[in-house]
Amino acid sequence: MNTPNNKRKKESIERIERVFLDMLQTRELAEISISDICKQAKLNRTTFYANYTDIYGLADSIRDKLEADLSNLYRDEITQGFNSNDYLKLFRHIKDNQIFYKTYFKLGYDDNYKIITYDMNLAGQHFQNRFIVYHMEFFKSGITRIIKLWLQGGCKESPEDMFGIIKSEYQGRDELFSIKE
Repeated sequence: MNTPNNKRKKESIERIERVFLDMLQTRELAEISISDICKQAKLNRTTFYANYTDIYGLADSIRDKLEADLSNLYRDEITQGFNSNDYLKLFRHIKDNQIFYKTYFKLGYDDNYKIITYDMNLAGQHFQNRFIVYHMEFFKSGITRIIKLWLQGGCKESPEDMFGIIKSEYQGRDELFSIKE
Protein backbone atom coordinates (compact mmCIF):
# COMPACT_ATOMS: atom_id res chain seq x y z
CA MET A 1 0.00 0.00 0.00
CA ASN A 2 1.26 3.47 -0.69
CA THR A 3 1.89 6.06 2.02
CA PRO A 4 -1.16 8.32 1.41
CA ASN A 5 -3.48 5.31 1.69
CA ASN A 6 -1.75 4.13 4.89
CA LYS A 7 -2.13 7.60 6.37
CA ARG A 8 -5.79 7.80 5.35
CA LYS A 9 -6.48 4.34 6.83
CA LYS A 10 -4.77 5.30 10.09
CA GLU A 11 -6.75 8.54 10.30
CA SER A 12 -10.01 6.67 9.62
CA ILE A 13 -9.26 4.16 12.37
CA GLU A 14 -8.43 6.95 14.80
CA ARG A 15 -11.70 8.77 13.97
CA ILE A 16 -13.77 5.61 14.37
CA GLU A 17 -12.14 4.79 17.72
CA ARG A 18 -12.43 8.36 19.02
CA VAL A 19 -16.15 8.53 18.13
CA PHE A 20 -16.74 5.08 19.64
CA LEU A 21 -14.96 6.01 22.89
CA ASP A 22 -16.92 9.27 23.12
CA MET A 23 -20.21 7.43 22.60
CA LEU A 24 -19.34 4.83 25.24
CA GLN A 25 -19.04 7.57 27.86
CA THR A 26 -22.80 8.18 27.70
CA ARG A 27 -24.24 4.98 26.18
CA GLU A 28 -24.02 1.25 26.61
CA LEU A 29 -22.41 -0.84 23.89
CA ALA A 30 -25.78 -2.28 22.79
CA GLU A 31 -27.05 1.27 22.21
CA ILE A 32 -24.31 2.13 19.70
CA SER A 33 -24.71 1.24 16.05
CA ILE A 34 -22.15 1.15 13.30
CA SER A 35 -24.32 3.65 11.44
CA ASP A 36 -24.11 6.06 14.39
CA ILE A 37 -20.34 5.75 14.49
CA CYS A 38 -19.94 6.23 10.74
CA LYS A 39 -22.29 9.20 10.68
CA GLN A 40 -20.50 10.98 13.51
CA ALA A 41 -17.04 10.07 12.17
CA LYS A 42 -18.15 11.23 8.69
CA LEU A 43 -17.05 7.94 7.15
CA ASN A 44 -18.96 5.33 5.19
CA ARG A 45 -19.76 1.85 6.45
CA THR A 46 -17.33 0.32 3.96
CA THR A 47 -14.49 2.08 5.77
CA PHE A 48 -15.70 0.68 9.08
CA TYR A 49 -15.96 -2.88 7.73
CA ALA A 50 -12.56 -2.61 6.06
CA ASN A 51 -11.10 -2.32 9.57
CA TYR A 52 -13.47 -4.18 11.91
CA THR A 53 -15.78 -7.17 11.59
CA ASP A 54 -18.43 -5.60 13.84
CA ILE A 55 -18.89 -3.37 16.90
CA TYR A 56 -17.43 -6.08 19.13
CA GLY A 57 -14.34 -6.29 16.94
CA LEU A 58 -13.93 -2.54 17.44
CA ALA A 59 -14.30 -2.95 21.22
CA ASP A 60 -11.76 -5.80 21.20
CA SER A 61 -9.35 -3.65 19.20
CA ILE A 62 -9.57 -0.91 21.84
CA ARG A 63 -8.92 -3.49 24.58
CA ASP A 64 -5.98 -4.97 22.71
CA LYS A 65 -4.41 -1.54 22.25
CA LEU A 66 -4.73 -0.69 25.93
CA GLU A 67 -3.28 -4.03 27.02
CA ALA A 68 -0.40 -3.69 24.51
CA ASP A 69 0.26 -0.14 25.69
CA LEU A 70 0.33 -1.32 29.29
CA SER A 71 2.61 -4.25 28.43
CA ASN A 72 4.98 -1.82 26.72
CA LEU A 73 5.06 0.22 29.91
CA TYR A 74 6.45 -2.82 31.73
CA ARG A 75 8.34 -4.33 28.75
CA ASP A 76 11.72 -4.52 30.53
CA GLU A 77 10.22 -6.36 33.47
CA ILE A 78 8.34 -8.80 31.27
CA THR A 79 11.31 -9.61 29.03
CA GLN A 80 13.90 -9.70 31.82
CA GLY A 81 11.68 -11.62 34.25
CA PHE A 82 11.80 -9.27 37.21
CA ASN A 83 9.14 -7.37 39.13
CA SER A 84 9.81 -3.81 40.23
CA ASN A 85 6.39 -3.52 41.92
CA ASP A 86 6.23 -0.06 40.37
CA TYR A 87 2.50 0.59 40.56
CA LEU A 88 3.28 4.29 40.32
CA LYS A 89 3.86 3.69 36.59
CA LEU A 90 0.48 1.98 36.41
CA PHE A 91 -1.36 4.80 38.19
CA ARG A 92 0.33 7.44 36.02
CA HIS A 93 -0.69 5.47 32.93
CA ILE A 94 -4.28 5.26 34.16
CA LYS A 95 -4.42 9.00 34.88
CA ASP A 96 -3.06 9.78 31.39
CA ASN A 97 -5.45 7.34 29.67
CA GLN A 98 -8.64 7.66 31.71
CA ILE A 99 -11.07 7.27 28.81
CA PHE A 100 -9.41 4.02 27.70
CA TYR A 101 -9.52 2.56 31.20
CA LYS A 102 -13.12 3.67 31.78
CA THR A 103 -14.00 1.98 28.49
CA TYR A 104 -12.04 -1.13 29.39
CA PHE A 105 -13.96 -1.54 32.63
CA LYS A 106 -17.32 -0.47 31.17
CA LEU A 107 -17.03 -3.21 28.54
CA GLY A 108 -16.47 -5.75 31.32
CA TYR A 109 -12.97 -6.74 30.30
CA ASP A 110 -11.82 -6.69 33.92
CA ASP A 111 -13.48 -10.08 34.46
CA ASN A 112 -10.66 -11.75 32.55
CA TYR A 113 -8.13 -9.00 32.18
CA LYS A 114 -4.42 -9.47 31.73
CA ILE A 115 -3.21 -6.46 33.68
CA ILE A 116 -2.07 -8.12 36.89
CA THR A 117 -0.39 -11.49 37.36
CA TYR A 118 0.31 -13.24 40.63
CA ASP A 119 3.53 -15.03 41.62
CA MET A 120 2.19 -18.29 43.05
CA ASN A 121 5.59 -19.43 44.36
CA LEU A 122 6.19 -16.24 46.31
CA ALA A 123 2.60 -16.32 47.55
CA GLY A 124 3.18 -19.84 48.81
CA GLN A 125 6.13 -18.61 50.84
CA HIS A 126 4.24 -15.63 52.26
CA PHE A 127 1.08 -17.53 53.07
CA GLN A 128 2.53 -20.94 53.94
CA ASN A 129 0.91 -22.42 50.82
CA ARG A 130 -2.53 -21.84 52.32
CA PHE A 131 -5.49 -20.28 50.56
CA ILE A 132 -3.37 -18.82 47.75
CA VAL A 133 -6.30 -18.59 45.32
CA TYR A 134 -8.23 -16.49 47.85
CA HIS A 135 -5.29 -14.16 48.47
CA MET A 136 -4.84 -13.74 44.73
CA GLU A 137 -8.50 -12.98 44.13
CA PHE A 138 -8.58 -10.55 47.06
CA PHE A 139 -5.67 -8.57 45.61
CA LYS A 140 -6.94 -8.53 42.02
CA SER A 141 -10.45 -7.56 43.09
CA GLY A 142 -9.13 -4.95 45.49
CA ILE A 143 -6.83 -3.22 43.04
CA THR A 144 -9.48 -3.33 40.31
CA ARG A 145 -12.07 -1.72 42.59
CA ILE A 146 -9.60 0.95 43.75
CA ILE A 147 -8.79 1.80 40.12
CA LYS A 148 -12.50 1.97 39.23
CA LEU A 149 -13.25 4.26 42.19
CA TRP A 150 -10.34 6.49 41.29
CA LEU A 151 -11.55 6.73 37.69
CA GLN A 152 -15.12 7.47 38.81
CA GLY A 153 -13.80 10.34 40.88
CA GLY A 154 -11.88 11.77 37.94
CA CYS A 155 -8.45 10.68 39.23
CA LYS A 156 -8.34 13.63 41.65
CA GLU A 157 -5.81 11.98 43.93
CA SER A 158 -2.28 11.85 42.61
CA PRO A 159 -0.77 8.64 41.22
CA GLU A 160 1.66 8.87 44.15
CA ASP A 161 -1.24 8.86 46.63
CA MET A 162 -2.82 5.84 44.92
CA PHE A 163 0.50 3.98 44.94
CA GLY A 164 0.78 4.75 48.67
CA ILE A 165 -2.66 3.24 49.27
CA ILE A 166 -1.70 0.01 47.47
CA LYS A 167 1.59 -0.21 49.36
CA SER A 168 -0.11 0.32 52.73
CA GLU A 169 -2.76 -2.32 52.00
CA TYR A 170 -0.32 -4.98 50.84
CA GLN A 171 2.55 -4.28 53.23
CA GLY A 172 5.55 -6.31 52.21
CA ARG A 173 3.57 -8.51 49.86
CA ASP A 174 3.54 -6.31 46.79
CA GLU A 175 6.30 -8.35 45.15
CA LEU A 176 3.70 -11.07 44.54
CA PHE A 177 1.99 -9.05 41.85
CA SER A 178 3.21 -7.71 38.55
CA ILE A 179 2.08 -6.59 35.16
CA LYS A 180 1.43 -9.44 32.73
CA GLU A 181 1.77 -9.55 28.98
